[in-house]
Amino acid sequence: MTVTSTSDVYYDPYDVEAGADPFPVFRRLRDETPVYHNERYDFYALSRHTDVERALARHDTYISGRGVLLEQIRSDAPIPPGTVIFEDPPVHTIHRGLLARLFTPRKIAALEPQVRDYCVRVLDPLVGAGGFDFIKDLGLQLPMRVIGMLLGIPEQDQAEVRDRYGRHEMGKPVEFEDDFLAGAVFADYVDWRARNPSDDLMTELMTAEFTDERGVTRTLTRDELLAYINILAAAGNETTGRLIGWAGRTLADHPDQRRELVADPALVPNAIEEILRFQPPALQTCRYVAQDVEIHGRTVPAGSVMMLLLASANRDPRRYSAPDPDTFDIHRNVGQHLTFALGAHYCLGAALARLEGRVVLEEVLRRFPEWEVDETEARLVSTSTFRGWSRLPVRTP
Repeated sequence: MTVTSTSDVYYDPYDVEAGADPFPVFRRLRDETPVYHNERYDFYALSRHTDVERALARHDTYISGRGVLLEQIRSDAPIPPGTVIFEDPPVHTIHRGLLARLFTPRKIAALEPQVRDYCVRVLDPLVGAGGFDFIKDLGLQLPMRVIGMLLGIPEQDQAEVRDRYGRHEMGKPVEFEDDFLAGAVFADYVDWRARNPSDDLMTELMTAEFTDERGVTRTLTRDELLAYINILAAAGNETTGRLIGWAGRTLADHPDQRRELVADPALVPNAIEEILRFQPPALQTCRYVAQDVEIHGRTVPAGSVMMLLLASANRDPRRYSAPDPDTFDIHRNVGQHLTFALGAHYCLGAALARLEGRVVLEEVLRRFPEWEVDETEARLVSTSTFRGWSRLPVRTP
């Protein structure tokens, strides 16, 4: 079906004010111009669930090898090897297979007691204090600690890794060259572990043999290993930290549903899925268009940038008809939301993020059945990709 539009709707991913609440614009994009073109920044955008879902699955047409951020693709900067989220098959398949060794169901499940123990140690001293900050006390702390647990970094060193890596405020843009590629945060530990192999996952990643795209059987180079670890840390830190913040904000805004979770903790896993759908940490991801493609009767030419509006797709009434997708409902049959993308680039850390979100929420609700946000001190920050809280202090009885 051909969709024609004379709509004047405008979406600017760099507009911080609009990013605070992009959903009214997303609604208009879905209804008025499902294949949107922004002339100022020269990108196309898909906003409907079906269109975004299909594009995520078509890695031959919408490629990641030029980057997944608008400014990154437009810069045409070379992508160093090992940056797996910026790769395409077959190289991506090889590198993803290596990282997948860190994320088996058994290894993720084995982390739960450590994650829960850490939450207990953080939250117990806050009981009776009159409040805490979902970001400062949890969102900036837990994700990097868990990455340390996953990699086998000793607990006494995890705090240093967290502090050095997490020096930027949650919600501020990540400097690509600095945090994604430099590897300085983990370099000392990687070098030490190379001299002192153990039975941890870091050693496993160092020593794993694989056949690369040239048919050579080898292990990862030091630079590749550091790139892997920094991508893992950056993705896990940004996504999970924002999920924790949105859990605090959303349940403050829906106290009746929060009380349901207190009364029945078995509802928490589905509540996490609904939070992920309702307030995804990443608003969008981009792809380079490798060949001409026709969508709704409109041709998007090869060489274009396609922005896939994940947050819009998650609220598309064509996918979520009842209740209203702009309504938060912990009883919703969420199904396949697109927060973690789909297909070849489905987030490897999705199960880990879900585990962390669930355990944090269970332990918070156990101690603090009631809270309200300190609106004077809360800070919402939106970048061209991410949207979340840099501060979310709450008051507790």
